[in-house]
Amino acid sequence: MRPLDATDWFAPRHIGPSPAERDDMLQAIGAASLDALIDEAIPSSIRLTKPLNLPPAESEHEYLQRLTAVAARNKVFRSYIGLGYHDTITPSVILRMVMENPGWYTPYTPYQAEIAQGRLESLVNFQTMVADLTGMEIANASLLDEATAAAEAMTLLHRVRTSKDAAGARPRFLVSDTCLPQTLDVVRGRALPLGIDVEIIPTESMTFKVVDGATPFGILLQYPDASGLVTDLRPLIARAREAGALVAVGADLLSLALLTPPGEMGADVVYGNSQRFGVPLGYGGPHAAFFATRNAFVRQVPGRIIGVSVDAQGHRAYRMALATREQHIRREKATSNICTAQALLANMAAMYGVYHGADGLRAIAGRVHALARILAGELGKLGYRQTNTHYFDTLRVEVPTGVDAIRSRALAAGINFRYMDDRTIGIALNETASTSDVRDIIGVFSGSPFKGELTDSDEAAAGVIPVSHRRTSAFMTHPVFGTHRSETQMMRYIRGLERKDIGLDTSMIPLGSCTMKLNAASEMLPVTWPQFGRMHPFVPADQAQGYAEVVRDLESALCEITGFAAVSLQPNSGAQGEYAGLIVIRAHHHARGEQHRDVVLIPASAHGTNPATAAMAGMRVVVVATASNGNVDVADLRAKATEHRDRLACLMITYPSTHGVFEDEIRTICHIVHEHGGQVYMDGANMNAQVGLTSPASIGADVCHLNLHKTFAIPHGGGGPGMGPIGVAKHLAPYLPSHPVVPCGGDQGVSAISAAPWGSASILLISYGYIRMLGADGATDATRYAILNANYVKARLEKHYPVLYARTNGRVAHELIFDLRPFKSAGVEEMDVAKRLMDYGFHAPTVSFPVAGTLMVEPTESEDKAQLDAFCDAMIQIRREIEEVVNGKADRANNVLKHAPHTAEVVSATDWPHPYTREEAAFPLPFVKAKKVWPAVGRIDNPYGDRNLFCSCPPLDTFES
Repeated sequence: MRPLDATDWFAPRHIGPSPAERDDMLQAIGAASLDALIDEAIPSSIRLTKPLNLPPAESEHEYLQRLTAVAARNKVFRSYIGLGYHDTITPSVILRMVMENPGWYTPYTPYQAEIAQGRLESLVNFQTMVADLTGMEIANASLLDEATAAAEAMTLLHRVRTSKDAAGARPRFLVSDTCLPQTLDVVRGRALPLGIDVEIIPTESMTFKVVDGATPFGILLQYPDASGLVTDLRPLIARAREAGALVAVGADLLSLALLTPPGEMGADVVYGNSQRFGVPLGYGGPHAAFFATRNAFVRQVPGRIIGVSVDAQGHRAYRMALATREQHIRREKATSNICTAQALLANMAAMYGVYHGADGLRAIAGRVHALARILAGELGKLGYRQTNTHYFDTLRVEVPTGVDAIRSRALAAGINFRYMDDRTIGIALNETASTSDVRDIIGVFSGSPFKGELTDSDEAAAGVIPVSHRRTSAFMTHPVFGTHRSETQMMRYIRGLERKDIGLDTSMIPLGSCTMKLNAASEMLPVTWPQFGRMHPFVPADQAQGYAEVVRDLESALCEITGFAAVSLQPNSGAQGEYAGLIVIRAHHHARGEQHRDVVLIPASAHGTNPATAAMAGMRVVVVATASNGNVDVADLRAKATEHRDRLACLMITYPSTHGVFEDEIRTICHIVHEHGGQVYMDGANMNAQVGLTSPASIGADVCHLNLHKTFAIPHGGGGPGMGPIGVAKHLAPYLPSHPVVPCGGDQGVSAISAAPWGSASILLISYGYIRMLGADGATDATRYAILNANYVKARLEKHYPVLYARTNGRVAHELIFDLRPFKSAGVEEMDVAKRLMDYGFHAPTVSFPVAGTLMVEPTESEDKAQLDAFCDAMIQIRREIEEVVNGKADRANNVLKHAPHTAEVVSATDWPHPYTREEAAFPLPFVKAKKVWPAVGRIDNPYGDRNLFCSCPPLDTFES
């Protein structure tokens, strides 16, 4: 650090323990120094021999000043490109109180629903809004982006298909060539390893005849299509259904305020992007895709569905329904590898719907449509032919003399259109457009400023959206969409929901394998700067030079940190990163003529997304046993690598392991795989224990994904967003993902993995800021302190709870597992401890992963000693409470653990039917009184919610009895 240049250095603000606290913690651990502890935790054979070569650390002010100049290199034009992305107006109350609010962006996925009722209620609002607008029966709580949602629609239709094909016939899926180009590429790529034949053809050419023994099991349509044309889908859907084919439709959500929804036309799945509901463009993301379908397919829906249940007192309560932990349970048989998606952005879109209501959405859609209609009329007067017979907001304009002159004038006016070919221009208007913008567009086409009157007519309106295409059904009729019209009402509604949840703004979230570290304000601020937020992902490259610099610098830094030759920033979640890594490995084998390599070895302790991803990549999973010490059973690995040597594609391994230990034999493990012809994929979930000390390349891996929402400080957002870029060794770099609209990736790049070329580009700024403000020393210290904090928690708690796994010298990496199985004989289970922690004001650690009956704790480097001590004090007091049950002092059923969490209503009720005191229930330790967090509901009845599945806004009188 440079003391005369600044005092606002980031590292001391990001890393929790002070030097004095560090020394006290080391004494408790029994380590001579922090360096000595690291030497004991990490095998010397894989340690880096020199410091990271990263730019020097910048102070917070210095970073933000420099980034201001970088942002100025982006040219924020008025973009009317469309293709699934539209500029929008984010209501200030939503921008400030949701998107920029740590109460909304720092919580984790709502596995502990009792302390997540606020965002769960909001996600139910999202599901209700989507189901209503699409005309479908049920919707999920978001997917990653529109293109991957289309791919999920394809695989759902394939799973539920009823058509019978001849033996050995490849399944066929018809896709309209008027779908979005990024959708076409992602769907085609996703189908390839699954053996599905995707036929991209004109809609009017779709037939359902038997070809090569197979009839199409489904079709994919766009509404309005990529050019903006609105057509009546009913005849085609009817023909498809008659032939036994199912139908998925990609829809523009705002258009459905005016147009007949696909659900009313007979669609089986409706998907799309909710971005234009108040979510900034962000150069491609993050945005919440939506996915709606029929009740009959609810158990096949990818992602999360929020349902309504009851708590222990019979009150209404929200929780994740059905497939809450599907990947862990079903592994390679899971419906999807998607773990969480875009909860923060779904909540923004939901709040947009709540604030505007149905009338507001009709007004916005009506105004945008009217402006498009007026523009079409005025361009017609200039002699230009608009070829979309029916449309919502997008015009397709023929320019017989060529588009070059108009393009030049448009760029000079700060306007982007979509240039569909050298004689056709697409113009997609949006909520931000005004009559002034329409005048400017007319001026660009005419070559001179437009000074006339803008005219419209009822006759024109009737023709553009005929009666047969107009929506007549009501939508968003629940009172929540009609109550919060003033900003005062909206502010209080948002804040009321926020108060029901625990985020990092409340207390530490010690979730193992989740890395709930600080999401610093200086990292977050630039995300909503207009120079970054209002960029369409498909603008010309010279308009996005600021983003290009950030991407270039971040890729370089991640290459240095991983030791790899190249990085792709396209995957927009950890699960997508896993998929991208395996698809790149697959491409490498195919390029070498080894298409037969399809076996993937996966340790039994792996995260459930690993086998789910392998199945999506068309690979066959072979499980490797776990040794008694929790490490990979090397003998079993060697035996299975030998057995499958002719078909071995790769090993998927997490390092340090999901058991929280740096395994000494990791290089041997990688060597075994390599000598049998396979590649090594390292799951980067635990990268927070590696940065600056070791690396994926050092252990012998060929590819890894990085969870930027873990190690590199992107917030979890209550269940997304995330980013999962992959790093690869030199021999895999040619196969990095490409994109059909914006050139990127390797020269033999696989199909696009995500809808946008750099995934959720705007939140890359967070990880970029994290690295630039920490620098090499700070980033390495973050790892060291993460390991320190985990070993300190171990030192304090190991006398009270058995630690399941550690190195032979007793050290753990950045997380550790406490074994609660010995208490089961007394009737106390891990979930009782998880719920009881809520009474102390803490979110529970990870429950029953990777070992059933355990709690996995990851404190991260951001927590100071006082917070770690408070958590440990709570755990020790809970151990005393367990002991009272074990020794019979407390009733086996009526005890403080079984009835946790205790709500304010329960504690203040006249009736108190428990042998323990109210104070023991609500204020078990002195520190709790000063910072009491009251759970919004009592313990939720999960089986009731699955037996009585209800996934939209409940009527106000529901469950009152």
